[in-house]
Amino acid sequence: MQHDPDALPHLLTLFDLEPVGADLFIGQSLDLGFRNLFGGHILGQSLKAAALTCGDRRAHSLHAYFLRGGDAQSPVHYQVDRIRDGNSFSVRRVTASQHGKAILILSASFQVDEPGFEHQVAMPEVPAPEGLKTFVELTRPQPATGGDRKITSARAIEIRPVPADALRPCAGAGEPAQAVWLRARGEVGDDQSLQRSLLAYASDFALLSTAMLPHGVGYYTPGMVMASLDHAMWFYRDVRIDDWLLYVMDSPAAGHARGLARGNIFSRDGTLVACVAQEGLMRITGQSSGTGTPQAAR
Repeated sequence: MQHDPDALPHLLTLFDLEPVGADLFIGQSLDLGFRNLFGGHILGQSLKAAALTCGDRRAHSLHAYFLRGGDAQSPVHYQVDRIRDGNSFSVRRVTASQHGKAILILSASFQVDEPGFEHQVAMPEVPAPEGLKTFVELTRPQPATGGDRKITSARAIEIRPVPADALRPCAGAGEPAQAVWLRARGEVGDDQSLQRSLLAYASDFALLSTAMLPHGVGYYTPGMVMASLDHAMWFYRDVRIDDWLLYVMDSPAAGHARGLARGNIFSRDGTLVACVAQEGLMRITGQSSGTGTPQAAR
């Protein structure tokens, strides 16, 4: 896929939310070629809206529920409720809405910087990103449209999958586990609220597909309907999404048309910067369906 030098600068402008009222912000949408507005886009903008009301406190966790498929052609309104401001923590609730209806609700907690006990899991040994190919699957035509519309997700965020056999020391062949290197295609700056919001945005790419690996199905399988249901994230270090990050994912369970996926995100030097969990809808229907996160499939 040809690199678009304007993709990241354009994405950054979309995270510069417009204040329009008391703790009310508007964010513009971006059509990536999915069936609906990309779920990570709503997630990241919601976190940014919450951060705008928290001063210099940094997000340490978020929990979100996707309620409806978003419209990629319309702006999103983000109403922030200031739940609590304590000595060390601030809690915010964000309602993202379009056309007068809520499409996502997010709770996020922010913390002052303070020291404490430290430990982490080790980053698996995998090939360096420079020798790997980009996530070309994301640029294939969507079978649901039948046209030449492309999924353009990887333009602002570069994604390079780790070959499956490179993960076998920590995950047996055929098990629901995968890893990708990812980074923004250019400089983002030092603002941690933006860095963490963009990581929340990028954390929705590829995660749910981990739960499909044992079943021989994917986004393009005829009749496959997928949608993020909820998303949780915890931050343990400052983030630099404009440098390579390793996203190591697994899926402990699937059932009742739902799959659970988890992820650990490491900086290139092996430092664990964030942990992620997501449950999503995985449903086979009688009709072919395109992809999108989330879809109006509930």
